[in-house]
Amino acid sequence: MKNLFTAFLMALLGGVVSIAMYKYTETENVIALTKENQEKTSLVNLLSTEPGASIDYTTAAELTINGVVHVKTEGTVEYNQQGFDPFKQFLYGNGNYSQKQRQPVKGAGSGVIISNDGYIVTNNHVIEKADQIKITLNNKKTYVATLVGTDPNTDLALLKIEEEGLPYISIGNSDQIKVGEWVLAVGNPFNLTSTVTAGIVSAKGRDIDILRNDPFTGTSSIESFIQTDAAVNPGNSGGALVNTKGELIGINAAIKSNTGSFAGYSFAIPANIVRKVVSDLKNFGMVQRAYIGVQIKNIDEQLAEEIGVEDLNGIYISKLMDKGSAKDAGMKEGDIIKEVDGLEVNSSTELQAKIGEYGPGDKVSVTIQRDGEKMDLLVSLKNMEGNTSIIKGSHNTLMKSVGAKFIEVDKELKENLDVVGGAQIESIFPGKFMNANIGESFIITKVDKTVVKDVTHLLDILSQKENEGVLLQGVYPNGRKAYYGVGL
Repeated sequence: MKNLFTAFLMALLGGVVSIAMYKYTETENVIALTKENQEKTSLVNLLSTEPGASIDYTTAAELTINGVVHVKTEGTVEYNQQGFDPFKQFLYGNGNYSQKQRQPVKGAGSGVIISNDGYIVTNNHVIEKADQIKITLNNKKTYVATLVGTDPNTDLALLKIEEEGLPYISIGNSDQIKVGEWVLAVGNPFNLTSTVTAGIVSAKGRDIDILRNDPFTGTSSIESFIQTDAAVNPGNSGGALVNTKGELIGINAAIKSNTGSFAGYSFAIPANIVRKVVSDLKNFGMVQRAYIGVQIKNIDEQLAEEIGVEDLNGIYISKLMDKGSAKDAGMKEGDIIKEVDGLEVNSSTELQAKIGEYGPGDKVSVTIQRDGEKMDLLVSLKNMEGNTSIIKGSHNTLMKSVGAKFIEVDKELKENLDVVGGAQIESIFPGKFMNANIGESFIITKVDKTVVKDVTHLLDILSQKENEGVLLQGVYPNGRKAYYGVGL
């Protein structure tokens, strides 16, 4: 019995020791696991916008969902209806006819309130064929919107509703966003209002070739989209792309898909371009685009070998425009543009987008590389007419009507031809000038009896002659003088 009791005590003691050792080990494991979780949490937090802060989609959604509206449009489109008339066939031998028809159309998209007094930005393609635009807020109130202006070259449009104290989304700095940063897309896909989706910035500066240049004014489209994998579908166009702070960093514009619905990637217009376009549309009725005056090439391995450089970053200047901003600033053909105002530019789309944030008369610092050495140049940007004047919306309409693009007359050419002032036709397109057989390079020196000082003066004169006939007097670069009668 004594031996049995001793064995029992030994077993009990062993059990207590085992339990103690297990508890000790368990504590150590819990501590180690907690530490490991903390490390993982720290790594996750590196993705957020502020060190040590977790990503909070709910805050960003709450800050922005009431600032996104539903845009509904009504309009009409014209089309030619083809038909056959047997009676006409019997009488004239040709019974085919074409008759213009008008058909009502409806559309829908999204928009972003950018000020508490009712300014709303959306895509141009959402409203371009609309006769009436209606805005529905997140609280279900509906308003008829006024179209302030459009810019097809960036696919943006500005609307206005008469209301005060509206919730709006602040415009952020799209230059600061990084690939991998979390973003939200807010809009109305498939007429499902107030829809929020999440994703990351997949790439920046994407050119997907969906916008076209304006041949009448020479204005080039700007495609430097923010690419994201946040789900965007039809109806999201014109909606907001926001960061986790609830700041607007882009306007959703397009998707990459073989089916017409979301298939992995969507594209947004950067907020910095939106800010510039909106400001110009509000103040001038049209965008005042700035030009640096260069023809450029992206640097690939073949070009790098030809010009003798190893670094593929930057943009190669292949040609400088006469009287252009770059030439005036001291740039030369063969220079490589490395930075604009401290921001690296490595493609033509990045350069266009960055210059697109500025207007004529603005000064920008451009870092170039020449013969292996870097230097900074201060560039004063000009408009498409080669000066810093404000281009009026009526001038843009006029140039499309007459079908011509104008430039200032070169100083040396003026001296050779002994002319003062004038405006030269750089390009001719289908329109009133082409119908009058006016040729390219013709220098207009007088309209009726008024002496033309420069391009802006010419456009002012022609704008005042609307629905009238005018006599254009001038000279070609070879010295041949000419007169043309044109009905405006």
